Amino acid sequence: MTKYVAALAVFALGVALSGLASGTPQKDTYKLTANLKPRFEVPKPKGVPVGATGLFTGTAVELANDKARLAWRLTFSKLSGRAVGAHVHKGKAGKAGPVLVALCGPCRTGQRGRATVSHSQLRTLVNGAAYVNVHTQRNAAGEIRGQLKASGGSGSGGTDSETTTTTTTEPSPYP
Repeated sequence: MTKYVAALAVFALGVALSGLASGTPQKDTYKLTANLKPRFEVPKPKGVPVGATGLFTGTAVELANDKARLAWRLTFSKLSGRAVGAHVHKGKAGKAGPVLVALCGPCRTGQRGRATVSHSQLRTLVNGAAYVNVHTQRNAAGEIRGQLKASGGSGSGGTDSETTTTTTTEPSPYP
C-alpha cells in the first residue's frame, strides 16, 4: 500500500509540475514598426510642412513576470517645430486613444529608450490596436502618427486567451 501511495504522490507531483510549466509564458520576441505621417493623425494636424514623416522601430521581449521589455528608436523630420513629446497610444486606425507608453518629451530625432509594459499592454501593441505619434507645440494633439505593426513571436505566450499575433496593414489616408 505504501508503494501505491508513493507512486500516486510522484504521479500527482509530475502532473502538478507539468501544469505549472505549461502555464509559464514563453519569452517571445516581437519586432514593432510604425511609419508616421500627418495624414494618419486624428484630429487632422494644421500647418504641417510637406514631407513631415517619422519612423518608430522597437523590439519587445516577453518576460516571465507578467511584463515585457520594450526597446525603441524614434526618428522624424520636417516637423512644424520641436517635438515636445511622443507616445504609444492605445487605439485603432482613425481613433484617438489614451497613452500606453510615454516615449520622450522633449524628443530629438534618433532618440532611443526602454520601457517596461504588462503582457496585456504588449497584446495591445502586437495586435494592431496601438499607434505612435509625435507632438509639437503647433499640433499638441499630435502632428505625425503611425499604427504599430508587429512581427515575430509564437502567439503562444502563456495561458492568456488573447495571445494571437496579427500583422496589420498601414491604414488608408484619412479623408
